[in-house]
Amino acid sequence: MDYIGIRRALHQIPELGFEEVDTQAFLLEQIQRLPQDRIQMKKWKTGLLVRVSGTDPSKLIGFRTDIDALPVKENTGYDFQSKHEGKMHACGHDFHMTIALGTLENIVLHPVKEDTLFIFQPAEEGPGGALPMMASDEFKSWKPDLIFALHVSPEFPAGTVATKEGILFANTSELFIDFNGKGGHAASPHLTHDTIVAASHFIVGLQTIVARRVNPLHSAVLTIGKITGGFKQNIIAEHARVEGTIRTLRQDTMALIKDDIERQVKAIEIAYQCKGTIDYGANYYQVFNRKEYIDPFILFCKGKDFPYIICDDAMAGEDFGYFLKELPGFMFWLGIGKTSSLHSADFKPDEAALAQGVKVVSTYIREGI
Repeated sequence: MDYIGIRRALHQIPELGFEEVDTQAFLLEQIQRLPQDRIQMKKWKTGLLVRVSGTDPSKLIGFRTDIDALPVKENTGYDFQSKHEGKMHACGHDFHMTIALGTLENIVLHPVKEDTLFIFQPAEEGPGGALPMMASDEFKSWKPDLIFALHVSPEFPAGTVATKEGILFANTSELFIDFNGKGGHAASPHLTHDTIVAASHFIVGLQTIVARRVNPLHSAVLTIGKITGGFKQNIIAEHARVEGTIRTLRQDTMALIKDDIERQVKAIEIAYQCKGTIDYGANYYQVFNRKEYIDPFILFCKGKDFPYIICDDAMAGEDFGYFLKELPGFMFWLGIGKTSSLHSADFKPDEAALAQGVKVVSTYIREGI
């Protein structure tokens, strides 16, 4: 299998969550080229579940990859860049899918003892595909006994495995708040309820939550990335919208922050006579590697002399956390060398990591479990 060619083909057809029609078709085409005698397949929405029979199975091993892209306008200069305007595989999911396909080919052509389930999950970037996929009849009928996944990272040299016991990815929540007041002429502010002023004071007040309400030892991030409101410079806006994200390393810290946000919105409503509406959007559960599942993988990597690094906690979010909440398993980072950060328009991972990723995953399924 031409890993680089497959990655580049996938890179050209990025699609957003639950819109991965071309992606699903491409994956099916690649899988159908393999010998089919030990393969079973089920579609779920725009995703796929692919089961490969083992030689003497006693359990089902799951490997999950995400398949969606981001609403990012690409600026890599690649001659194989996105054909879908305003969309890009800026988080490495084209790498993830390629590694899954390469591992699938390896397992099909060189059978292993256990049954293996390849989970091609849509909508990881939003609105969240893990929970509805897990609730589906298709997944429940092939529920794995152990599940694992990887995510590429520019923080580590290409091909390096990085992971740890405990928290790997944070709890995350989107944050959308709409303020509705009373618009009017800029010359008559006393006749209006100005949502721009209300939203501005709200944003300033938010900065006290992490600084003054969260235990300094309990890491948290509360970021507002977008504010919109109004139509013209001489019209007082009757609507303003604030958009951001919350990230914590503890579930109780997430609850505390949301409680404070709700109280601050109520205070703004009273002070500025504007109605505030909160939507927490997509919420992702922490990725937590339990010792009994991550330790054997770490020992395996060391025993095979795969480059390995103990990493720090990350404030990034990953809906694979929902799988690990319900099922035994773990997650790890795969280094892709120095490049721009994940979600950047000029994100250019080192393709040398593709073959190493296939080698790590397929060897672990074959020899480490």
